[in-house]
Amino acid sequence: MIHNLITPGLTAFILIAGATATSNAVANENKIQANDFVEIFVKLGGKHPGYRKAHAKGLCASGTFLPAPNKHFQGSALLSNGELPVSMRFSLGGSNPTSDEKAPGTRGMGMQIELPNGSLHTFTGNNFPVFAGKDPETFHGFLSTLLPDENGKSDSAKTIAFIQKHPSVQANAMWNQTAKTPASYANTEFFGIHTFYFEQSNGHKTKFRWNIKPSLGVKTMEKAEAANKPTEFLADTFAQQLKNETVRFTIMASLGEAEDSDIDPSQQWPSERPQVALGTVTVKTSGGDACKNTNFDPNIMSAGFMPSADPVLKIRSQAYAISFGKRLSGQ
Repeated sequence: MIHNLITPGLTAFILIAGATATSNAVANENKIQANDFVEIFVKLGGKHPGYRKAHAKGLCASGTFLPAPNKHFQGSALLSNGELPVSMRFSLGGSNPTSDEKAPGTRGMGMQIELPNGSLHTFTGNNFPVFAGKDPETFHGFLSTLLPDENGKSDSAKTIAFIQKHPSVQANAMWNQTAKTPASYANTEFFGIHTFYFEQSNGHKTKFRWNIKPSLGVKTMEKAEAANKPTEFLADTFAQQLKNETVRFTIMASLGEAEDSDIDPSQQWPSERPQVALGTVTVKTSGGDACKNTNFDPNIMSAGFMPSADPVLKIRSQAYAISFGKRLSGQ
């Protein structure tokens, strides 16, 4: 979403800032509303009526979900009804529907699984493992530093100062500095970054975060290799992979401990947390417009699952709804 908006010269500074920032740095005290994000994405990426305000450029796909029942999610309808149909959308970050696919940085994925009773379960993630801010105010404040002035130029000093004051932005900023160009959507790992819960019939709650691993492995391109690609290559690459091999993704759930934050998506959980598989998605087709009017809201979940109190997760539903309404009305 924000890759290439941070200048390369920030890398060393961010490392220093991470060591010296005070622990009591606070976000903008003004409460941010969902529409503030819709508006700032337009300011950063331009007006593109009829398109998503973020992740505007995408690729539809469809397939099936084969669940992997386990004791931690016992009784889940999502994992108890056999193979289920899946609608998917892969995307580039940003609000420009003609983005250069050779550029490194953010790639996104939205997935909706339909249960027999018509209910839906949504997984929405990105290829970065941490979010750029602990709460909506911090994230919006960070994005605000990237806005150009009346001459069309942004002031990197503002961004540096903000990163220094707000440690929760730093891990994502560092990821953006080192991110390479994904070779394909089929070779990209996606992270949900937020915390969710599943409650069994006996009242026991499982605290988890999910990530999606590609069966074909994670593959990225160095700058020189990416430069030889056409501006648009992701749809053709994905289609060719579907033709030549099986494209699958395994949905994994990391099981959280009491000390693991459930409200801060800028914090990664320890890598040693146990993981269990929720199931495997096999992609069958790609292309077309089947997902064009789908709202991949991460708070749409099947019975037993529930969101955490993460304020970033909460505001995403509101922002998605506003963007969805604008898109349908041609705005």
